[in-house]
This record gives sequence, C-alpha cells and structure tokens, in this order.
Amino acid sequence: MITISQALREKVEKSPILSETMTQGVLNYSALARRLRKELQAELYKPVSEGAIVMALKRLAQQISSKVHLTKVFKKTPDMLIRSNLMEITILNANITEEKFQTIFKRFREQNKYFVTFTQGVFETTIIASNELSPELNRLIKGEEIVSKFENLSAITIRLPKEAIPTPGVFYSILKFLTWEGINVIEVVSTFLEFTIILEDREVDRAFSVLKRDLS
Repeated sequence: MITISQALREKVEKSPILSETMTQGVLNYSALARRLRKELQAELYKPVSEGAIVMALKRLAQQISSKVHLTKVFKKTPDMLIRSNLMEITILNANITEEKFQTIFKRFREQNKYFVTFTQGVFETTIIASNELSPELNRLIKGEEIVSKFENLSAITIRLPKEAIPTPGVFYSILKFLTWEGINVIEVVSTFLEFTIILEDREVDRAFSVLKRDLS
C-alpha cells in the first residue's frame, strides 16, 4: 500500500504548475489538502487528516526546491537570436529513398545564408527552413507523403552555457516560462550548446520578452 507522500508525489509530478507553485512558496497548503483529502482516502483505503496532508506537502516542497535550484545555470541573460520568415514541413520516411535524403541534405547544407534544420527521426523527417527555400523544398519532396506543414514561423535560438549540459531540467525551465504566459511552441531543436524554439510569428516578440526577463 502506498503512503500519503507517495500518492502526493505522483499527483505533483503530473502537474508542472502545481510543483512550481510549491517551490515559489505561494501555495495554500490547507486549501489544497481539503481538496485532495477525499481523493487520497479513496486511493489509500483509510481515513487521512488534513494535517497529515499539509505536512506531507511541505516535506515534498522542500525536496522539489532542492532540485529546482540546480537548474539555475544562467549567471546572466544568455545570448538569444531571432529568425523570422520560416516554414516547417514533416514527411514520412517510409517511401523516401536514402539517395533522396542525401540530395535534400546536401542541397540545403549549401544554403549558408538561410536558416535550415534537418531532423531525421525513425518514422518521419522534419525540415525547418527560410521561406525563400520553400519552392525548392517542395520540388525536392514532390511525391512524398506530407505529415504536417506550417508557415509564418519564427525561431528563438538560445546559447546555452556549458553548465547546462549536466544539469537536469534546463529545457523544462526554459519552456515553463512560455507555458505560464500561454505561448504555444510548435517545435524545438537542439545542438550541444544551442536550444532553438519554433513559434508562430505572432508569438515571437512576446516569447522573446518573457525569456529575456526570466532567464536573467
């Protein structure tokens, strides 16, 4: 049989917003305990007091806080670069030949003055590129099965410090700020020290302001 602490941990891990409010010290533990009491009693098959829930929540908040502090790797606002006028297209890998893959990759690798990312997954491949390359891209993938296509996109590339690599939760810490502001992310792409977020054009200015504020 699971304990109160174990049951609460499962609930908190499923709710990033709840875990963040706990670490920020703005959560009303008594109110949350009253809300969760019936649910916990049903899961544990025994009576549970609000006081016991509050104590377990406070202990859990301390444990979470010690982990969240590890993600504070940005000593100063990181370098960020915005690119606009982008499009994204995803195709299935099932029927495309390796020769065609190499042709697309080689052709776009030569386009140094344009933004291009090429991500080949197990079942599908996504290409994000400047709008200027759209006609050529459509020609190269003619006849392939398209999974999705987005236009009017922008990218924010964040330069990561080396301390970010061994630190758990860095990408989550970046994306959570956008989530809190209701900013939707279309795609993310990363290299060793770069993290690129793809958004709709209309969201990029607000997203940049949020990240500049919260990553400083």
